[in-house]
Amino acid sequence: MPGFSGFALYTPRYRVDLSHWCEWRGQPREKVHAVIGDGFRVCGPDEDVYSMAATAALRLIEAYDLDPARIGYLALGTESSADNAAGAVIVRGLLDEALTATGRGPLARDCEVPEFKQACLGGLYAAKGALRYLGADGCGRQAIAIAADIAEYEPESSGEPTQGAGAVAMLLEAEPRLLDVDLGAAGTASAYRLADFRKPVSRFCDRRPGAAGRVPDYPVFNGGFSTDCYVDAVRHAVTALADKRHQTLWDAVTDWDAVLLHRPYHRMPRNAWGMLYLFALAAEGRPALAHAAEAAGVDAGALQAELSAVVDLAERAREGRANAPTWPLAQSVLRRLRDDPAFVEHVTDRMAPGDERMRELGNLYTAALPAWLAAALTAAAEAGTDIAGERWLAAGYGSGDAAEAWPLRVVPGWREAAGRIGLDAALAGAVDLDREQYAILHAGGAPAGLAGDGGRRFAVAAVGERDTADFTDRGVVYHRYVTAQ
Repeated sequence: MPGFSGFALYTPRYRVDLSHWCEWRGQPREKVHAVIGDGFRVCGPDEDVYSMAATAALRLIEAYDLDPARIGYLALGTESSADNAAGAVIVRGLLDEALTATGRGPLARDCEVPEFKQACLGGLYAAKGALRYLGADGCGRQAIAIAADIAEYEPESSGEPTQGAGAVAMLLEAEPRLLDVDLGAAGTASAYRLADFRKPVSRFCDRRPGAAGRVPDYPVFNGGFSTDCYVDAVRHAVTALADKRHQTLWDAVTDWDAVLLHRPYHRMPRNAWGMLYLFALAAEGRPALAHAAEAAGVDAGALQAELSAVVDLAERAREGRANAPTWPLAQSVLRRLRDDPAFVEHVTDRMAPGDERMRELGNLYTAALPAWLAAALTAAAEAGTDIAGERWLAAGYGSGDAAEAWPLRVVPGWREAAGRIGLDAALAGAVDLDREQYAILHAGGAPAGLAGDGGRRFAVAAVGERDTADFTDRGVVYHRYVTAQ
């Protein structure tokens, strides 16, 4: 069955150390590191989502020595689009320029170039489209799906430490070299949740574009409600997977060698999968649930009822109760379970692969889960671990909301392709920003004296200003291929 054969990552050079950010904002350092991570990246003054996506895709083509003429599908998943008409075709244009300049030749003229948008699920939807392409009319071809995003929040907001920027390009083939995907057994779920996390166009009306033509893209979000939507969506997607595989929810939660979820910050996927663990215990009435309730000082019957209840989060939002806790008893129990051996086995240990590298990446929105897959494979190759045949679960989520739960299997011979990912090289050469530099970049400016990026990449060259009877390009962003600085 088709699946993943390669990954390549691009993330901006400019980094905010969360220890420094805690000093700037007067926040508790230990708590931020435990909950959020170690740092995040910020776009340079000449970068946008298309330049990052194209750089990651070019790295993928070069690392895996791909023939551009065989690539029949190039998809972009993002919620950071700067153009409401064109999307992946912009990335295609940048790649054609660089590939032609280096002697490889352009992508095939019959290459499809769709863009996918569903908050942080767009990258996984792009990969799903690629898998369907390979299984239908893409016989003998290769597909690239790119997940690229810029996560940015208002200064001093609760979301500010969960920022990030980057792109992950994924190579998909009919005979994968890393992970095969049993798409027929994958689970999916969707439901409209009003305003857990949104980006209405009206936000842009009073904002000026920055140096690269980007408008600050701060979301409208409700943190507690959005977290509950995440948990509920993943629960339904995993339940759908269990139904397809003729499993109980307990089997669907515990039947994996590794579990990787959408990761806006370090603790979120762990809390979500911990909740799935409790839902699975409740679904079968396992004694472990009552024991956990007793340890947390919670009534076992009330906990069972809370976890078994049908929840309508959209209705709660309409009633003005969006941020009222949905599963308060379960959250209390979850806090007490972190050292329980069974919990550690099925939750903590299953989510350990690649974790340390992910703490450094920050929030990549739709690129977060693909980056974690790349990090987990890199960590296994580095450790010399033989993971061939292991069963992994990848669960993606996009606010609004929608979720996917994919069963993956590590294929024999995976190590060679994993060795080409180059994740550490992509993270190398970071430049830690001081408070003033960060503030200027965050506002779309270009700080004086900031060290440039010496690597090959794509960058914004100019923003169109012409608006005449003969020709108009007002607001159109032009890019260039940077070979050295």
